[in-house]
Amino acid sequence: MAKILTTANLLFMLKGALYSLLLALGGIAFGAVIGVIMAICKMSRHKIARIIGNVYVEIFRGTPMLLQILFFYLGVPVIYQRITGTRMSADPYIVGLIALSFNSGAYQTELIRSGINGVDKGQFEACETLGISYGTMMKEIILPQAFKNIVPPLVSEFITLIKDSSLISNIGAVELLYASQILGKKYYNYLDPIILAGIMYLCMTIFTSYLSRKVERRLAVSD
Repeated sequence: MAKILTTANLLFMLKGALYSLLLALGGIAFGAVIGVIMAICKMSRHKIARIIGNVYVEIFRGTPMLLQILFFYLGVPVIYQRITGTRMSADPYIVGLIALSFNSGAYQTELIRSGINGVDKGQFEACETLGISYGTMMKEIILPQAFKNIVPPLVSEFITLIKDSSLISNIGAVELLYASQILGKKYYNYLDPIILAGIMYLCMTIFTSYLSRKVERRLAVSD
């Protein structure tokens, strides 16, 4: 372990942890945008919008995350080449962010839909009575309350994304897990780097859970 715990190696691992954290943050943020759009689609009165929302959720919740990553990394460039006749090289970090966002968006769709359904129906009726447009109602009144109601599951989703970011190592992105594997190869010792990576993952998830509890308590007081 002493050989592994050098300043340079720790900085290398911390850089990998930072990439994991940034990928998870990006995934939860873009996933929230997708989730809002698809939740509205699923709750729409228009059949086509509901079909789009349902198909999206079923595909991304019903297939493995690794398969989705490989599709965006290996499959999309092939499709692009067949359509345009030119080759496209995929950046593993961008692909990872896209895959995490679409996967998280499918889960957040259901969370946001349940949060919207949890808002008092009287507020919908009051908005209609006052002549408030649907878009303004969702943006200013309904969605803020819906997100407030689903803070705990959203935090759980973020923690899942931190751990799932390790799957990006399969396409060559040097996040925390891949950084530990690189050090393992360098020193012919995989155990110590993996243990160190596990400790770093635990620190990130425990700290996230701690912040979540503080936010929940503050929201409970504001109620």
